[in-house]
Amino acid sequence: MEATIPETGTALQGLDSESRQMVIETVRQLKKRLLIKDKILEFDKKEVFPEETIRRMLEPDIGLQLLFIPEAYGGMGGGARDSCVVTFEMSKICLGIATAFFAIQLGSDPLIVGGTEEQKTKWLGAISEGNVLVAYAVTEPGAGSNVASIKTKADPVSNDKGEIIGYKINGTKQFISTGGYADFITLLAKTPEGPTFFVVEKGTKGFEQGKSEEKHGIRASNTSPLSFTDVFVPIDNLIGGVPGRGLKQANEVFGYTRLMVGAMALGAGEAALDIVIPYAKERIQFGSPLSEKQGYTHKLVVPNAVRLEAARAYMDEVAIRLDSGEEDLQVEGSIAKLFATESANKVLDDAMQALGGYGYISEYEVEKIKRDVKITCIYEGTSEIQQNIISTFRWKKTRKTNGEYYRSICSEMEKLDNVVNDAGCRFYGLAAKALNDTVMLVHENKLIKKQYIMFVLADMMTYLEVGASMARKAVNLSETGDPKAKKIKAMSRIFANEVSQLIAQNVLKILMGTGMFNQKAVSNFLASISYDQLAYSYQDVIKDMDMVADILFER
Repeated sequence: MEATIPETGTALQGLDSESRQMVIETVRQLKKRLLIKDKILEFDKKEVFPEETIRRMLEPDIGLQLLFIPEAYGGMGGGARDSCVVTFEMSKICLGIATAFFAIQLGSDPLIVGGTEEQKTKWLGAISEGNVLVAYAVTEPGAGSNVASIKTKADPVSNDKGEIIGYKINGTKQFISTGGYADFITLLAKTPEGPTFFVVEKGTKGFEQGKSEEKHGIRASNTSPLSFTDVFVPIDNLIGGVPGRGLKQANEVFGYTRLMVGAMALGAGEAALDIVIPYAKERIQFGSPLSEKQGYTHKLVVPNAVRLEAARAYMDEVAIRLDSGEEDLQVEGSIAKLFATESANKVLDDAMQALGGYGYISEYEVEKIKRDVKITCIYEGTSEIQQNIISTFRWKKTRKTNGEYYRSICSEMEKLDNVVNDAGCRFYGLAAKALNDTVMLVHENKLIKKQYIMFVLADMMTYLEVGASMARKAVNLSETGDPKAKKIKAMSRIFANEVSQLIAQNVLKILMGTGMFNQKAVSNFLASISYDQLAYSYQDVIKDMDMVADILFER
């Protein structure tokens, strides 16, 4: 992520650019002091959770956790933009360490959004002082991402007067980051009134923090099961003081936390490019560097760099919207997570290929990053969960607005194309119209009941909305005379081609793959969405890839 993000006229929550940069530099210094390459590789090889190192990062002279704690409780009061860039920088160093740090932030969220003043002062104050590790305990063995189906129970305990003095908790949690080391957890359990968050402290009778799981990746993080057998928690530990508000509290932070997972994936992807690009400049094959060969640059690097840049543009927008106080951005959080994590996973596949045999050797780090990044497609809701959320809510929004939602993006892109006609905006506009009409078609023919069709729509929606952000960024940079404008416009044109072809292919998949439409109906629909025009997005795309490769590889 960029250290500074273009500001709007709205007053935004978070740090000023100078303070943000100071925190970023603190993280970068960690790579030279606490988190040097040899240690990172050792943590991974030996599956070590570096508790001492993590706690050191919380001490007053570093105090990274202060970033996300409100100022009223001893923190810095950072916003979404600040957390994104710091999460990104930390993930470039090690995704396992970033996961351990993110667990503290995630565990704090129920208190931040729902805690009473007394609870915030006590628990957030303890986090600010650097005295505690925290975990977020929601996931269960049988529930996975379906928070509403949790089985861990919290039964009220009353005194002789019939007053509720606390709760007795029974159940299990699974895949809890930092669960084995946390000094306290924020636990979601089912009360008679509904799911409710509680604070449960380490050492409470009946609370067992299980053995760390042996994992494919993020081995420098701890992932443990937790069990609860008649665990008594006092009424003061019920977050917010009113039972039954847990789902609302959880949903309030999904747009934010899923954005952070996207930032983690983006950091891992950038770390891989930082390895394969210099390698290509030095590696000579058949008389010339790999950096001069299109089979390397155009297949393994440029498309991935473009997708990461598109993810960055979209995530910047969402972060600014969050910092401006906008709410109900769960779908945007899902889009950010789905696109960034799947893109980063592809980056690492190609990065291993780019290094050849060296990609399989631990010393070069890419194979570790590959193992690490896969989890970003799984935790905080799998990619399939995100596809379900995106398609369901965007379908509803399209119907509710009678098609205005995507029509407005189409109109916006047409206007931007009149301002800057070499940023791919025309094709984003065509894609938006095609998507809008396809959503209507799917609805009218009751295809929303077919999950695979909805997943296909989710991919179309994701790429289109990310592409629109890329176009806005390209136009903004061009209008302000930013030196990065040439690169971003070329990347936007390349991505517009990818969006156009994804939309085109998926329209055919829906029209012809379902077997519901005859040849005439297919032809008529394709004509109505100007299907043939989408193919013109290929114009000069290889030339644009040459230009981006020249910039990336400094040719």
